[in-house]
Amino acid sequence: MLGYLAFLFLPFVLDGGGDHGMNGWNQVVNGRLWLTLLSLVGFLPAYFAAYRATGPRLVAYMLAIAGLCYALLPFNPFANTYLIYAAGFAATTGRALWPRVAWLVALLAGLLAEVLLLGYPMFVFAVTIIIAVAVFVSTHLMGENTRKRAELKLSHDEVRRLAALAERERIGRDLHDLLGHTLSLVALKSELAGKLLERDPTASRREIDDVTRVAREALSQVRGAVSGIRAAGVAAELASAKLLLDCDGVSFQYQRSDLALTPELETVLALTLREAVTNIQRHARARHARVSLVADGNEAVLRIDDDGRGGALVPGNGLVGMRERVESLGGRLRVEAGAGRGTCIEARLPLPVGAPAMPPGTIAPHSP
Repeated sequence: MLGYLAFLFLPFVLDGGGDHGMNGWNQVVNGRLWLTLLSLVGFLPAYFAAYRATGPRLVAYMLAIAGLCYALLPFNPFANTYLIYAAGFAATTGRALWPRVAWLVALLAGLLAEVLLLGYPMFVFAVTIIIAVAVFVSTHLMGENTRKRAELKLSHDEVRRLAALAERERIGRDLHDLLGHTLSLVALKSELAGKLLERDPTASRREIDDVTRVAREALSQVRGAVSGIRAAGVAAELASAKLLLDCDGVSFQYQRSDLALTPELETVLALTLREAVTNIQRHARARHARVSLVADGNEAVLRIDDDGRGGALVPGNGLVGMRERVESLGGRLRVEAGAGRGTCIEARLPLPVGAPAMPPGTIAPHSP
């Protein structure tokens, strides 16, 4: 941004050669160049301080920069450069838009009054107002984008937190339902077996056998509940992906089958999904995205499609890490990205032996 200060010295460059060389020398003698250099001594501290200031202090620095413009303008017609900087800071003086627009109008009105008073050509003001408005709007939009990104990150984090909270509550309910009744039954039958041990050993043995059977059933139920808990990783990532892409204007759809996944498979699939969705949000410029997680034979297949710009992909840390994680579990990662035809990422991982499988061909077709 500070490179634009070079415009302050254009009068001396334009008047410093040819038949006007003496004129440029006279300007130096008259102190105009030195006044311009002196103004920089006041501008630079105010400029850097304004970046860290808020509220009234920011307004004070903005007015100080505009004041340098008004003070230097009689000696240097390109002093309106300072007003451009002031207009940029005017866009950051508060949350409401109209007070910031009012500051911009006030700054430009002051410049217009001085241009008329000094008799400068009106194109000086016309050029200034065009650039000042452009700088004001771009700074405003940049601030809005920064604020929305921060809000989106907070929303994303909140979804993850709520998903984790809901999962903890579900785990608590499941464990209570599964183990509460079962442990009560084990306690009763164990007590009964102890009472029957001397009077009726055969009945006591039956009760002990029932305790063993109930304990095994409880163990099987707990393992089933744990499998459901492990599957929540992908579910949370799907919920986060939908929020992230919907907030970015990308239509998101997904298809998911119930698969018995080991913790390692669950982690790899969740991380692959997260990395792919992040790339869609940051780079793809897509309007539609689709995710499917299904079984194809004895493999779990995760497929992420988008209709973004596609093109040649440069293998970065994200893609390399994705591939390494998938291949470490004996899987395969395929990436297709045609220019203007979107990107398709497909991860295939072998399912554990005995996991429910679906017939081949159940994968959702690519629909950019």
